[in-house]
Amino acid sequence: MKRKTVVILSLLIILLFNGIVFAQDKENVYVVPIKGEINQATYNFLNSTLTKITRESPKAIIFEIDTYGGVIDYTEKIKNLIMDLNVPTISFVKNKAESAGVLITISSEKVVMAESSTIGSAETIPNTEKVLSMWRSFLRNAAEQRGRNTQIVEAMADSDIYIEGISEKGKLVNLTSSEALKYGIADFVSNDYAEFLSYFDISYNNIVKIEENLELKFARMLASPQMNTILLTIAFVGLVIEIFTPGFGIGGIISIISFGLFFAGNIMVGNSQWTSLIIFIVGLILLIIEAIAPGFGLPGISGIILIIVGIILAMGSLQSALMSLSISIIITAIITIILIKQGHRSKILDKVILSTNQKDEDGYLSSSTRTDLLGKEGISVSELRPSGIIKIDDNRLDALSDGGFIPKNTKIKVVKVEGSKIIVRRL
Repeated sequence: MKRKTVVILSLLIILLFNGIVFAQDKENVYVVPIKGEINQATYNFLNSTLTKITRESPKAIIFEIDTYGGVIDYTEKIKNLIMDLNVPTISFVKNKAESAGVLITISSEKVVMAESSTIGSAETIPNTEKVLSMWRSFLRNAAEQRGRNTQIVEAMADSDIYIEGISEKGKLVNLTSSEALKYGIADFVSNDYAEFLSYFDISYNNIVKIEENLELKFARMLASPQMNTILLTIAFVGLVIEIFTPGFGIGGIISIISFGLFFAGNIMVGNSQWTSLIIFIVGLILLIIEAIAPGFGLPGISGIILIIVGIILAMGSLQSALMSLSISIIITAIITIILIKQGHRSKILDKVILSTNQKDEDGYLSSSTRTDLLGKEGISVSELRPSGIIKIDDNRLDALSDGGFIPKNTKIKVVKVEGSKIIVRRL
């Protein structure tokens, strides 16, 4: 019995010890990156990441911020995610927290600025009164809940707000790290996690850095303005190659993949909804109908318009959409001209472009050609100034002088015949 008791007690001690060690291992601080453009993909990443982290009972969550801003809708959702956490939260502005980054930063309980970081310039695009009023209410609400200076925070978004000694008239507020600390927007200035965790008296065992998932990286890459331009150019060029190639081949495959990646990236980051893709597909269907039917009419024109509208709606802003579309169309036009000059022919383009030549030697005449009159002599029935009437072999004919005035009743000779034109010279 004594032996069994010793064994049981030993096992309990081991389990208790392991439990204590396991519990200590769980006392982690997690660093979650928020960088680049704020969009749907960013929100999806944070939502899934925070769900996993909170199950581990973290000691604190640090949001490492480096952003120029992004979409208001998803920024407001991210703000709610952070403020609903029952965990100590710290926003660490590593480099910049501009525009939408301001709202995310002040959503945490504590704010730390890196020594060379900045925060501010939170103007909305478009900067309409309705959008700005809504955005200011988001900022004001977060600032009030976290005890920040609401006037300074709102002045970051509205250039009409003037604060003596802090902002200039007509300028948005943008603060350095020391200024943010001075005016109560930040609680501490540091570049070291351990330093500011100690300052806030947060004990922990490990600092765990979370990496962005593949979905977020992939979506951000695809939806960048530069990649949009590249994908659209490749898609249009592939379409042109397919038009000049009999049957369905590599050009069509490249075009479909490029358009697919273009729409997938923009839908993933929340720049557009499925509506833009549906409009684009309808446009393609109309172009296919036009390619099958003879001539070029309403389906073709409507198809081109719907394709352009679908592409513009898929992108985040009208300016970047028009820029990407213009560049891709110009490059595609240049490649199309090169293909045509090299002698490539397309049945589809032949329906649009009149390329048939009807030559005299092939029997196509716009009117009767009087080549039989060439070299014959006659008399001018009227004055030629330079046109007039002549008479040859009792036939009255319209004629042109080859230069100068020819009086009435003057001998003439036919020197040239161009179609229905008879050109004469004075003898």
